[in-house]
Amino acid sequence: MSLSHHTLVAWKRADDLFIKLHQLSLKAFPAYERFELGGQLRRSAFSVAANIVEGFAHSPGRARLNFLKVSRASLAEVGYCIHVSQRLGYISEAVANELELQVKEAGAPLAGLIRSTRLKLATTGSSCHRDRVAASAARMSDRAA
Repeated sequence: MSLSHHTLVAWKRADDLFIKLHQLSLKAFPAYERFELGGQLRRSAFSVAANIVEGFAHSPGRARLNFLKVSRASLAEVGYCIHVSQRLGYISEAVANELELQVKEAGAPLAGLIRSTRLKLATTGSSCHRDRVAASAARMSDRAA
């Protein structure tokens, strides 16, 4: 059974990024950092892909948008962890630059998902608002009659 998130470029890139960062943090980081910075890097990278999955388990709407926003925030945290890892000397500048490029490549389709979800909410939200206003007006006219 194929799940809806499996077709998303944003999820595929986030998943690939998580696997790469997971392996890197276990190999390149000193033993004492595997559960500190390495653990935080793995958790935040996992959160990017996992929140896309959770968002697409919901119907299109505010809940999905919230999960996508959490995913975007986790991706920003991944970027910071990469920055710190390089500054501490755990990864080279070249590796950091390559990872930062992957972060951007995961972020672009994620930003598109957020934009399209917001747009759908704005268009359906306005029609829902119109429907509620019309229903309210109808109830008020029924009471007045």
